[in-house]
Amino acid sequence: MHVLDLVHFGVKQLESTGIEQAALEVELLLGFCLGKNRAGLFLAATDEVDDRQEQQFRSLLDRRAAHEPSAYILGEREFWSLPFFVTPAVLIPRPETEFLLETVLAVVRNGKWQPGPILDLCCGSGVIGIILALEMGRPVTAVDLSAPALQIARQNARRHQVADLLSLVQADLLSAFSFRPHFSLVVSNPPYVSRQELQDGLQPEVMRYEPSLALDGGICGLDIIRRIRKTLPQVLRPGGEFFMEIGADQGQAVIQLFNTTHESGEKIFERVELLQDYSGRDRVLRAKMVKHPLVQEQL
Repeated sequence: MHVLDLVHFGVKQLESTGIEQAALEVELLLGFCLGKNRAGLFLAATDEVDDRQEQQFRSLLDRRAAHEPSAYILGEREFWSLPFFVTPAVLIPRPETEFLLETVLAVVRNGKWQPGPILDLCCGSGVIGIILALEMGRPVTAVDLSAPALQIARQNARRHQVADLLSLVQADLLSAFSFRPHFSLVVSNPPYVSRQELQDGLQPEVMRYEPSLALDGGICGLDIIRRIRKTLPQVLRPGGEFFMEIGADQGQAVIQLFNTTHESGEKIFERVELLQDYSGRDRVLRAKMVKHPLVQEQL
């Protein structure tokens, strides 16, 4: 078959199974098989595709028609205009996390951050820590509970030549660190999807294929966030910054959680705010640790 014929065939098959942006998905899969980008496919529209490449394309197409994400099929996803390895051991990087990084880097570049150790908490594929290392040229510690996820993060760090800047730690949240102020900057994309959403509210690509460990935030999606809030003040330096991606419907609950005071009545975070993404939805929590060290001594 010709390239254009395969494109039409693929679009029809994906549309019949409810895949959104079917044409774009087909171009991605066929381009992978033929080693061509979108423009290359257009220029080669009347070229004959050999049997081996056609069979490979049909095989990948069947997987996508079954709602397996194209990122897992191809083994990578573009993020921050860079390619990152992904497997079913890690979440597929999303634009929401790019917004999180844009927010963090804007604060850093405006000189509103006290330089010091950086932590990527719940690092998954490592995209947050790697981008911070690339953009800031500073060492980053990256923590995740999943050993397979850390293996992918290590591969991505090597791919982008920041393996010497990224220290990977397998741990349950902050349990690997002694309770003293280690970090000046903590950035996290924790599991925040509620159990109800996991059961019946997510796309089949997410429900069937992405790791529940990286998604499941408990009954209301706040279990992991609550645990982070409980121990974060004990490892964040006075004046240190915390940024966290959240669900669009969790803003007020998270604000209330981080605005709670110490039993002495002292504030723990001197600044707590929500930042909206480009769709106007609550997406990032920013919290700044109080600068008074006595508060941490009381925690």
